Amino acid sequence: MKTELHCHTNISDCPLSIEEVLELALAQGVSHLAITNHDTTKGLKEAVETGKRYGIEVIPGIEMSGFDFERGRRVHILGYFIEPGHDGIETICQPLVNNRHRASEEMVERLIAAGYKITWERCKEIAHGGTGVYKQHIMHALIEAGYTDSIYGPLYKKLFNRGQNGEKPGIAFIPMEYMDAKTAVQAILLAGGVPVLAHPGQYGNFEMVPDLVEAGLQGIEVWHPLHDKKHEEQAKQLARKYDLIMTGGSDFHGEYGEKPVLIGSKSPGMETFEALVARRERTGKKESSK
Repeated sequence: MKTELHCHTNISDCPLSIEEVLELALAQGVSHLAITNHDTTKGLKEAVETGKRYGIEVIPGIEMSGFDFERGRRVHILGYFIEPGHDGIETICQPLVNNRHRASEEMVERLIAAGYKITWERCKEIAHGGTGVYKQHIMHALIEAGYTDSIYGPLYKKLFNRGQNGEKPGIAFIPMEYMDAKTAVQAILLAGGVPVLAHPGQYGNFEMVPDLVEAGLQGIEVWHPLHDKKHEEQAKQLARKYDLIMTGGSDFHGEYGEKPVLIGSKSPGMETFEALVARRERTGKKESSK
């Protein structure tokens, strides 16, 4: 049996439906699958029920987009066993979801003005069934129009480059406003979930761990496709120091992923799932006693 603790569907920025994801999980021997779409709990209740038909336990989850304002870095927080539709999450996530969709529309308008033959209508069609249009959906439209043959590559960097290290921002780059990562941790706890720091090596989030622990962080993602051995060791050291659960996941996005990965390829084992369950019970009792 395998656990997969970081997986997306077409609710956010993966082209595959929950049923298609479950088919792949079944083929890889995954018995426990966390659905962690970005900034939304949409579809989680249905995913749990659909999982039962496949003999797979679907863990209702989320990946919240936060920010470390002290260091100017993005921070993603995973939440496991959250209550779908919980007001504490919806209240702070829905504005971000709406802003992301509006920003994507402006990105497309800029690209059209620059001569790219794509349409906003087609981007919305590609993103149908989800919470809105992402950059990956825009790139999908650009692939269809013959401008590139991959989601990530020279064109993506040219259009969406953030302008860091003295580089000029891409013509379609629009900065987003994110919530404080500590707020994301607290919202997940309020929704009955277990907050875990996602891929700290990707965004350089190791220094923020003490602040996140103070806010209620319960775990850290050690095994991830974008982590090297050094990242894994840093995460393990922090896990030991702060009594954090060591988790891992493939961060599956299907064809929209930065690296080709198999569901369950970064499985941390059933002991991690059991540790998350135990921590949920422990933190839940703490919250109810307040």
